[in-house]
Amino acid sequence: MTGARIDYVELPSATAHELTRAFYAKAFGWTFSDYGPSYSATTNGTTDVGLQGDPGDALSAPLPVIRTDNLEAAFEAVSKAGATIAKPIFSFPGGRRFQFIDPGGNELAVWSET
Repeated sequence: MTGARIDYVELPSATAHELTRAFYAKAFGWTFSDYGPSYSATTNGTTDVGLQGDPGDALSAPLPVIRTDNLEAAFEAVSKAGATIAKPIFSFPGGRRFQFIDPGGNELAVWSET
């Protein structure tokens, strides 16, 4: 899926670093660069994601939110890539969104204005 971007967020991925990395590559087409054996990050533009695979350095994860123009296509993509849907598509003031849990246990949201 092209066009899906969030601001740089570091997510802990110690329990499933490779699965987490593969999930984002499959669901959103993101590419990663490795910075040592336990850290990967996107380097695609002004907003990037870091995957922290070292449990000693991992912080508590916030809920990053990914914006998309096609919420249904994003829902299908993350489902097919292996996410667990935490909250199906729902409306909120300003748009609609859903939340999912990736293979590393991180919870994220995807939203659209329509």
